[in-house]
Amino acid sequence: MCWRSKAQRKGPRVHILVFGYNGQVATDLRALAAEDLKITALDRDAADLTDPAACTAAIAAHAPDAVINAAAYTAVDRAEEDEATAQIVNADAPVAMAQACAALDIPFVTISTDYVFSGAGHVAWTPQDQPDPQGAYGRTKLAGEQGVAHVGGRWAVLRTSWVFSAHGTNFVKTMLQLGAERDALKVVSDQIGGPTGAAEIAAACVVIARKLSQDADVAGIYHFSGAPATSWADFARAIFAGAGLDCAVTDIPSSAYPTPAKRPLNSWIECSATTATFGIPQPQWQNSLTAILTQLSQQQNGTSSS
Repeated sequence: MCWRSKAQRKGPRVHILVFGYNGQVATDLRALAAEDLKITALDRDAADLTDPAACTAAIAAHAPDAVINAAAYTAVDRAEEDEATAQIVNADAPVAMAQACAALDIPFVTISTDYVFSGAGHVAWTPQDQPDPQGAYGRTKLAGEQGVAHVGGRWAVLRTSWVFSAHGTNFVKTMLQLGAERDALKVVSDQIGGPTGAAEIAAACVVIARKLSQDADVAGIYHFSGAPATSWADFARAIFAGAGLDCAVTDIPSSAYPTPAKRPLNSWIECSATTATFGIPQPQWQNSLTAILTQLSQQQNGTSSS
């Protein structure tokens, strides 16, 4: 199977259906639309992920060349009290999407998380490492991974971590707001991971979908995160330095900032298989941060790089 030939197509060369619309990755997927790439992104009204049958119906109705699931139940703390809904959105809905895609023999790419691991140790997690989620969010995302893998077909799970962008709610935007208001902040320093730009994740998903269309044998679980590994505290310092904000950061342990859901101390994921299989280099988060800070500055000043 491959993308439909030019003679068989009407309109853009490739049509990718995206579940999610205003989320960080979905927003950057929409920005990738071009003459040879049609992106149809579905918001909650068009496809409610609490109704897996609606997801299946949407795929049938749009008849895309590939599907990317960029939607999820990401309220980590709230999931501790609402695991049933998180299970539907993070597991049942992606499995329904995978089934519909397998029936059509088209690629299906879904985004997952480092939270499927325990967070123990100091070595980067590989795709082959045994998952051991410590909370409801991680459990439901793992259930989705396992269900999609069981369906089979042209599928890929892309685990990522610490997503940030110029839109939506994320650590970078929170730090910029707080750093402009305060002279000093206390930030957790014993959680280590790889900040990852949403734009880089979006681009990676498209590359993976294209490869899956050509070769179903590359189906599987992959990792994708920014490098090098850093802590939330050091990430905050980089944000303030890049934005020219004079805000001192004091390191604190996770125990000093308790949350309903346990956060993994070690979120560092190993990404070499993604590079080897798809030719996607691991992004440097400092470069992503610079680009996003520039974008936010342009937004604030009413200018644009486009």
